[in-house]
Amino acid sequence: MKLHGEHHVNASPDQVWQLLVDPDVLKRCTPGCERLDQIEANTYEAALQLGIGAIKGKYTGRIRLEELRPPAHLKMSVDGRGTQGFVKGNGTLELTALDSMTKIVYSGDVQLGGPLAGIGQRLIQSSATVIAGQFFTALDAEIAARRKAATTGAPVTPPSHGIVRTFLRYLWGLIKRLFAS
Repeated sequence: MKLHGEHHVNASPDQVWQLLVDPDVLKRCTPGCERLDQIEANTYEAALQLGIGAIKGKYTGRIRLEELRPPAHLKMSVDGRGTQGFVKGNGTLELTALDSMTKIVYSGDVQLGGPLAGIGQRLIQSSATVIAGQFFTALDAEIAARRKAATTGAPVTPPSHGIVRTFLRYLWGLIKRLFAS
């Protein structure tokens, strides 16, 4: 299954890159991430609690960052398993400066197995789009926290990203884009 999309972030590609390769930020921003431990250079073990439709479960696996070309490109390989099936895939992130923003284009190929594979491609693709939107919304909040710290001289206080808070930020962003059009 192919996944793709884009998101605009109000920061430079260098700033976005620093956040994308920071395991603490990735853990906070990834919906359902319970654990993200670096086991070697650019390789992490992760535990996520995710649900798509009626299929909910805990997944563990490895994430590897490859083809690192700061601040413009990275490839991510994912291999995970859980009680509801397995996920295996590769994806890329392309970062491009766009005025005072960064355009992030993501694309990937994902293979699913077990009960997870039986819920239908449309539901999985729409769920993946929502999860990506929540991730980038949380990344926006991380950038805003750093911007605030830089203007006040205070230390960076990571924002709270609970599922409800992130979902509300995501909805607010959709509403703002709707009325901006």
